[in-house]
Amino acid sequence: MFNRLSEILGHGLKNKNFVVGGFITIVFFGIALLSYVWSPHPIEDINISDKLLTPNTQYLLGTDHFGRDILSMLIMGAKNSIIVAFVAIGIGIGIGVPLGLIAASQGGWVDELIMRFNDFTLAFPSLISAIMITAILGPGAINSIIAIGIFNIPVFARVTRGGALSIWEKEFILAALSAGKSKIRISFEHVLPNTSSVLIVQATIQFAIGILAEAGLSYLGLGTQPPAASWGKMLNEAQTFLHFAPQLAIYPGLAIALTVLGLNLFGDGLRDVLDPKLRRNR
Repeated sequence: MFNRLSEILGHGLKNKNFVVGGFITIVFFGIALLSYVWSPHPIEDINISDKLLTPNTQYLLGTDHFGRDILSMLIMGAKNSIIVAFVAIGIGIGIGVPLGLIAASQGGWVDELIMRFNDFTLAFPSLISAIMITAILGPGAINSIIAIGIFNIPVFARVTRGGALSIWEKEFILAALSAGKSKIRISFEHVLPNTSSVLIVQATIQFAIGILAEAGLSYLGLGTQPPAASWGKMLNEAQTFLHFAPQLAIYPGLAIALTVLGLNLFGDGLRDVLDPKLRRNR
């Protein structure tokens, strides 16, 4: 395991996307972890006398219209974005991967049923589906997680099935079948480990999409609710002050853009590193 990680890291350091995206991702996760032990000011503190201040020694990025520290809200918003996206990805993997493995191993009407359900779910744009679900269930971080997680299920099911079908044609799978192993056991013991690299890359991409979805839902008032901080909610509140305090929108906008860019670059680089064919082509 250690040798494999060292090999991946060695190849990764030669890939610009992997290095740049990995650096941005590490900074993002570091800021989120920092929020558990420190933030410049409590985000619940409202001080109207300090509203809309420009950056200074007390407030490094200034304050919003309630006098809250923008830097503290960005730090706390990073944590909330990670929690929502991470749990939503967990839902997608936990349900979608087994469905994909079952579809690939069983074939026939089972495969057809699972894939048609996937097609039906993917027929609706992800953000619109999330808006519809949160509108029905009500606003809040938990319902945002459910909405984003539901969309992730067919994505991971389809990716897992595609990777598993190619593995089922390998000789070692035929040997396992000859040894009397059940298809379900083979799926989890042999097929799943051989599709893990594809799933890791897809999880990175879906993580970025999850952060965008959480920000979009919060912007519409359907995601993370006050007093919890959210980058999308910060963008929503900044609309009224764009003409004379544009920094209120610039900071969370840059945070979202850089984080998603970093995760996409990291996922692209990780795909190149984990796929020997792509490494050779480059």
